Amino acid sequence: MNRIRLLGQWLDDRLALGRLYEHTIGHRIPASSASWWYVFGSATLVCLIIQLVTGVCLALVYVPSPDDAYASLEYLDYEQPFGWYLRGLHYWGSNFMVALVTIHMVQIFLFGAYKYPRELTWMVGCALFLATIGMAFTGQTMRFDQDAYWGVEIIVSILGRLPGVGEYATHLLQGGPIVGAETLSRFFALHVFVIPGALIGLLVIHIRLILVLGISEYPVAGKHVEPGAYCDDYEGVVEKTGIRLMPEGGGKDLVFGALVLLAIVLCAALIGPKIPNGPADPTLIHTVPRPDFYFLSLFAAFALMPPYLESVVIVYVMPLAIVLLFAVPFISRGRERHPSRRPGAVIAVIVVLLSLFTLAWEGVKSPWSPQMDAWSGVAVQPRFVRGRSPLEHAGATVLQAKQCRNCHALDGAGGKRGPDLAGVATRLTEDQLVRQVLQGGGNMPAYGKHLAPHEVTALVAFLGTLHPENQPPARSAASSSSPPTGFREPR
Repeated sequence: MNRIRLLGQWLDDRLALGRLYEHTIGHRIPASSASWWYVFGSATLVCLIIQLVTGVCLALVYVPSPDDAYASLEYLDYEQPFGWYLRGLHYWGSNFMVALVTIHMVQIFLFGAYKYPRELTWMVGCALFLATIGMAFTGQTMRFDQDAYWGVEIIVSILGRLPGVGEYATHLLQGGPIVGAETLSRFFALHVFVIPGALIGLLVIHIRLILVLGISEYPVAGKHVEPGAYCDDYEGVVEKTGIRLMPEGGGKDLVFGALVLLAIVLCAALIGPKIPNGPADPTLIHTVPRPDFYFLSLFAAFALMPPYLESVVIVYVMPLAIVLLFAVPFISRGRERHPSRRPGAVIAVIVVLLSLFTLAWEGVKSPWSPQMDAWSGVAVQPRFVRGRSPLEHAGATVLQAKQCRNCHALDGAGGKRGPDLAGVATRLTEDQLVRQVLQGGGNMPAYGKHLAPHEVTALVAFLGTLHPENQPPARSAASSSSPPTGFREPR
């Protein structure tokens, strides 16, 4: 025992372990902070550790390419021993982490713990919350199934509406004109390197702020926060009734963290991972994707609101909500912290949570499928349909109904992922148009399995009218010099 004590003293002299303990988990906190209300932050940290460990293991098998991503999930689920369980731990760890960080922020807000002198602690916590949401979304994308593919398409459609920078942001996120290999590679880099690095860096800053400013004491009704005297009062409370974070003050955190870990282990074993919703297929435009639970509210909100409101919400309301979240300490500057003396804060939390739960429920049962009309599904300009035959009018309807405008513009109006169709008849003959629609080519997927023959005929008939007045449509060398029957120049 004497030798062990000497060895411990030798290590402490060189590593300063005793001082490190005193300034970290051994620092003193108010006794009232050792409450069950204060366990959600440490439980979120438990989830982050689970995500990092299981994420590293999954990255050893996962292949971040459109051709192999889905196959690597099937390999994990059906061939790799306990691969399905590893996926389950990662999936449920993500769900619990999002839920716990949300509950933690609600608790901090209700207890007024964001008030002086912890404004910066709240702001760093908000950044951690957004980084956690980013991790969850990029993790969902890694499945690269129908849900993931259309989730990326919806995010791209959101970015595309940002004034001035929308087109550049879309191209930067996608890595090209369409959602493809470059897109998945970039999301993989975000999910594995960029966002985890940001999370760890923000977490270090957050913990440092907690160690410097302390953990806020349990709020007492009628006890005000006086900026001029609060720090001295806090030090006095810690000096008189304070306890060490570990082991005296962290018992409830350890118990709750163990319960969260047990819940994740049981959910992974009894429920398993999320089953992928079929490989990503951009031609299945009438699929019914469902995001993971933390995005169901947003999913339902965009599904239920009129299309003309979507751009307003995306461009103005969502950024404003994020700014308000960070600005809470500067907006709510009252001295009272107890929830019973802050009815406005309680009502705000109830309204927001009820709205989120209601929208999430609607998102579960809503039959909505992606319709990005407010972004690129603009109406066909009148000059392209004026004077056309019934068949050509039907083709224009197919162009809109099948969401071709998500990728293609007509004279600059519409998507920018594919070529502008205003002069497509001068570039491709009728046979080439049919072949392009049915078989795809370049960045365009094949739609042969998802368009009826009469729809293809009508669509090609309309596309054949899209050429300048002074330039005839393209014809094959074997065709006659006269334009194909039914094709007319725009008026």
